[in-house]
Amino acid sequence: MDTEMLYTTHRPLLFSLAYRMLGSVQDAEDIIQDTFIALNGTEAEHIQNIKAYLCKMVTNRCIDRLKSARKKREQYVGEWLPEPLLTENTQSEDPAHQMFMKESVSMAYLLLLQQLSETERAVFLLKEVLQYSYEDIAEMVGKSSTNCRQIFHRAKKSIGSPSEEKKITKKGASLTEQFFRALTSGDTDTLLSLLSVDATLITDGGGKIKAAIFPILGADRISRFYQGILPKLPKDVSYTFTTVNSEPGMILTVGGRVYAVMSLHIENNRIQNIYSIMNPDKLTHISA
Repeated sequence: MDTEMLYTTHRPLLFSLAYRMLGSVQDAEDIIQDTFIALNGTEAEHIQNIKAYLCKMVTNRCIDRLKSARKKREQYVGEWLPEPLLTENTQSEDPAHQMFMKESVSMAYLLLLQQLSETERAVFLLKEVLQYSYEDIAEMVGKSSTNCRQIFHRAKKSIGSPSEEKKITKKGASLTEQFFRALTSGDTDTLLSLLSVDATLITDGGGKIKAAIFPILGADRISRFYQGILPKLPKDVSYTFTTVNSEPGMILTVGGRVYAVMSLHIENNRIQNIYSIMNPDKLTHISA
């Protein structure tokens, strides 16, 4: 069986699974590469369901990666956010992947997934999103089908079902542009008018870039926070509007280098959540 063809066909789906498991673009790419290197050492033509086999390989590697990273995550400085994923032109001919991408990949939902254990996360995604049977999932994660059923219902009760990805409307895009222009110009009144009263700002600097250690709650506090940091930004900062994790966002660059990526969650024509990733280790896959 042609490994290169298998890679081209199944990579989008496998990456989507790994990214949702790990919250890391770079780690997901590593897992995919490792999976296909390992596949080269097997007799792939004798595998009856190659997609399920690849999902099993990716799932188990993700679980191992998550377990080995527990201590590092516990010692992470400040708030942890997933690595941003630019989703403006995400396409695939694979029906399973098309379905997968319809399910929310927003920052908020990825953070909910992070609250689940490694096995809970795997079982939930394989059942809820990829719609594998409990028997298939049991074989993938090394549990009984009855146990997998219990794990799934526990996970679903904990975080609910993924919401279908919404198209970014012209109004949403316009609101995003208004927000960033108000931000960069210091227009406090406009900024406050665009934010929900109970809006939340989460910044992730990873201890390498100065950022808020805890979430900032409320429009007034968010406005004051930005008033304090904006004068300290370099003069040559520029920004590009794009789609980040299926929601309106932007890429900030300084001197030709990506400085931050932001994603906005909009509800009722107001900005409800702002996610700002500044940790340089989480931005290496994004071009300026």
